[in-house]
Amino acid sequence: MITLSNIAIQFGKRVLYKDVNLKFTSGNIYGIIGANGAGKSTLLKAISGELEPTKGTVELGAGERLSVLSQDHFQYDAETVLNTVLMGHTTLWDVMREREKLYAKADFSDEDGIRVAELEEKFAEMGGYTAESDAGALLSGLGVKENKHSMLMRDLSGKEKVRVMLAKALFGNPDNLLLDEPTNDLDLETVQWLEQYLSEVEQTVLVVSHDRHFLDCVCTHTVDIDFGKVTLFAGNYSFWYQSSQLALRQAQNQKAKAEEKRRELEEFIRRFSANVAKSKQTTSRKKMLEKLNVEEIRPSTRKYPGIIFTMDREPGNQILEVENLKATSDDGTILFQNVSFNVEKGDKIVFLSHDPRAMTALFEILNGNREPEEGKFSWGITITTAYLPLDNNPFFQSSELNLVDWLSQYGEGNEVFFKAYLGRMLFSGEEVLKKVNVLSGGERMRCMIAKMQLKNANCLILDTPTNHLDLESIQAFNNNLKIFKGNILFSSHDHEFIETVANRIIELTPNGTIDKMMEYDDYISSESIQALKEKMYAV
Repeated sequence: MITLSNIAIQFGKRVLYKDVNLKFTSGNIYGIIGANGAGKSTLLKAISGELEPTKGTVELGAGERLSVLSQDHFQYDAETVLNTVLMGHTTLWDVMREREKLYAKADFSDEDGIRVAELEEKFAEMGGYTAESDAGALLSGLGVKENKHSMLMRDLSGKEKVRVMLAKALFGNPDNLLLDEPTNDLDLETVQWLEQYLSEVEQTVLVVSHDRHFLDCVCTHTVDIDFGKVTLFAGNYSFWYQSSQLALRQAQNQKAKAEEKRRELEEFIRRFSANVAKSKQTTSRKKMLEKLNVEEIRPSTRKYPGIIFTMDREPGNQILEVENLKATSDDGTILFQNVSFNVEKGDKIVFLSHDPRAMTALFEILNGNREPEEGKFSWGITITTAYLPLDNNPFFQSSELNLVDWLSQYGEGNEVFFKAYLGRMLFSGEEVLKKVNVLSGGERMRCMIAKMQLKNANCLILDTPTNHLDLESIQAFNNNLKIFKGNILFSSHDHEFIETVANRIIELTPNGTIDKMMEYDDYISSESIQALKEKMYAV
């Protein structure tokens, strides 16, 4: 249990929030949401003790342990992988180290014997005798193979380090768990493992994430940081979003009577509860909506960018033909080969691979930025494309242009026209005169999306489009792609994005493709497809 009493956090004259009084209880998972800069990660730092609140206190339940997912992936470079995980249970780790030192003493005394007996009792109580096997099982579940458990952290890849740090946070079943962006750099299979793991925990868990499907799968409650207030709601992210949008529409409809509004909200709760009850998500197990008060549903003050893709012309019958493409990485790894497919009218295709470099290589080839080792492709004569690359640094890092002048390079119009476009992407007032080389990752992505919209293309190519975007931008992007009438070729780590946009799945492997017209949830749950994938990835 975690109790926040009269918490306030202020930096200089800027007040993030004040008068925060919340209690987080065991068995519940709280998703913390808010616009970029609202103070989501700051709240976790205040709870963990990394940051001292300006005012107020944070208290844990008596004798309870708190664990935090560390974002410093270099802190443990000199440690072995297994020891790094064991260090997640600090009390057990201290006992282990003291115990080992005493046993290693050449002049072992009677006092040492008494102390060792005390340590052995504590060691047994904390599960010390199975600690290494438990840590190993956690690592294996997260995709870190057993032959790497004895390696030094410095010798792992960045993505492997992320998994080890996650295992460290989860190790020893802490009473309270703080997770800041736990799905960053995890592949879809590992995210699924984490969703299943968290669905069974009975601890108190607070999580910050931009992954909507992850929040929906694991969260029983939503903590919304909005305009200086921290408010706790029952329900997952989808319930919060849909209910806040409903409340906003009601607030804008001045003619609706109070009783009609109440009936509409109650009907929404009833329908949402019925859908949740049929699901396998944690939210159904916790029955988080049973005692929800209609008055708790309020409109959000959050702003969503105006992401609207339109086409200058309808695509013809010939979209894209790909024949026997092959690409390898700089180190000689075959990313894919024997890749052949035709894109049909209306196809919205998600491309998958165990190696994310495969999708980037394919998109770079299709956009003429890279030559394939083998094969060819051809676009239909009616097709125009707009490309969102994975790496957008070349568009910004050396440019001294302001936002208006930068965007005007990619379209025709006057200053007012481009300011209006930027305004739709939430750049207002003096912000449009900022130089683009100082923009944040999220701001750059919104600029790139604006650039794409100017092309009015009928085929969108999107390489991991939700990178750096906040939840509001992801939601707006997702909503428009669902209704876009042209073709979409994309890759993504966002489960919800894939499930709601794609109507076709092509997985790129070193031995060809798996090409299916089916929903993503069915694809990942199909035993026959999993067996086929094992064969296609076999070396």
